[in-house]
Amino acid sequence: MPKTVGIGVTGGIAAYKIAELVSKLKKEDIDVIVIMTEAATQFITPLTFKTLSGREVLVDLWDDSGEWKVQHVGAAEQLDLLVIAPATANFIAKVAHGLADDLLSTIVLANTSPLLVVPAMNHNMYKNQVVQDNIKKLKEYGYIVMEPDSGDLACGVSGQGRLPEIDQIYTEIKKLLCPKQDLLGKRLMVNAGTTCEDIDPVRFIANRATGKMGFAIAQDALARGADVILVCGKSPLDPPPGVKFVPVWGAQEMCEVMQQYQPICDIIIGAAAVGDFRIKTIAEQKLKKSENASEELVLTLTGTTDILKTLGQNKKPAQVMVGFAAETENIITNAKKKLESKNLDFIVANDVTMEGAGFASDTNIVTFISRNGDIESLPKMSKQDVATAILDKVVKLL
Repeated sequence: MPKTVGIGVTGGIAAYKIAELVSKLKKEDIDVIVIMTEAATQFITPLTFKTLSGREVLVDLWDDSGEWKVQHVGAAEQLDLLVIAPATANFIAKVAHGLADDLLSTIVLANTSPLLVVPAMNHNMYKNQVVQDNIKKLKEYGYIVMEPDSGDLACGVSGQGRLPEIDQIYTEIKKLLCPKQDLLGKRLMVNAGTTCEDIDPVRFIANRATGKMGFAIAQDALARGADVILVCGKSPLDPPPGVKFVPVWGAQEMCEVMQQYQPICDIIIGAAAVGDFRIKTIAEQKLKKSENASEELVLTLTGTTDILKTLGQNKKPAQVMVGFAAETENIITNAKKKLESKNLDFIVANDVTMEGAGFASDTNIVTFISRNGDIESLPKMSKQDVATAILDKVVKLL
C-alpha cells in the first residue's frame, strides 16, 4: 500500500527547493500532501506543489477541503510521516510550545506519525540560544531534527543554516518510512541495468533492461539500514542517494568490479541483465555502410563472463547470494539450472514476455525458487514491493 507523506512548507527562502523533494517522492509512488503556511506562499505558489503532487495544497485552516470532515484531523490521520521543510525559527518555536494558530501547526498537534523537522535560516538565528533551546525541546518530544548544512546563505553571509541537500532529506524520509532496520550493519552489493558490448567505437550490443529492479533493491536495502554498493551498467535512472554507485560498461568490467567488492559483502544480488555474448573482435574504426544495401555484415559473437557463477565459486560460507532468471520459456526448469550452477541461495524467476513483468515495466511477476526446492509464486506487484519481498527472504537467511 502506498505511503503518505505530509510536507509542511514554512516561510523561508529555501521553500522553493521543496518542489524537487515533492517530485522525487511522487516518482517513488509516495502520496504527498503539501501543507503551506501563508508566509510560504510568498516564496512559491501552491499551484506549483499542486501540479507536482497531483492533489490540492492545504493552506487555510478555515477552508473546506471536502476530503475530510475536520480538515486538520483528517489530514493528520492519513499520514505515515510528517516533514517540516524548511522549518523556520518561528515555526520551530510554535511546535516547541504547542501553539496551533494555523493549519500546519494544528496538523502537527493532531499528527501521530513520526515528525521530521528540517531547519533552514540565517546562521545567527540558528545559533541563537532561544532557537537551540526550542530545537532541544523538539528532540526531547521525540521529533527527528536534521542538522542544517554550512555554506553560503541567501542573506549574503556564510555559516550553518542552509537547507540540507534534497537527496539527504529524501534519504532520511525513506529511512523513516521503513522503520525496520533489519539490515543494519550489513553490506549489500547489487548489480543493475544492461551491460554493453562494443561492436566498434560507435555501436554496441545491449538489451532492453533499465535497471528499475536493481535500483528498487538498492533503495529498499538502504532504507533497512544496509551499506549498499550498486554496480550499474547502462541505465537511464539516477543513482539512488546514499548508495555507493559504481558505473561500468561491459560484462567483464562488471565482473571484475564485483569480484573486488565481494570479500567485504554479506549479501550479493544479481539483478542486472548481463549480455550473454560479446563481439569476438571489436573494430578499431567505425564500420561503414556498404553502397550495396543487400550486402551482409557478419559479426562473430563469443560468450561473456558468467558473473554470478564466477562469484558463486568464491562465495563465503555466511554470504547470501541471490540471482535473477529472466526467461521466455521453461521458466522454472531453466531457473533451477541457474540456481545450482551459480551456487545461489535462491533465484528470482520471471517470464519477461508476460504483461507487467518485462523490462522497463514498473511492475513484476516473479517466482522464488530456493535451494531446498521450495517454490513461491508472487502476484503482480510493483518492483519496489518485489524488492521488499526479496530482502525479507534474504533477512531470514542471514
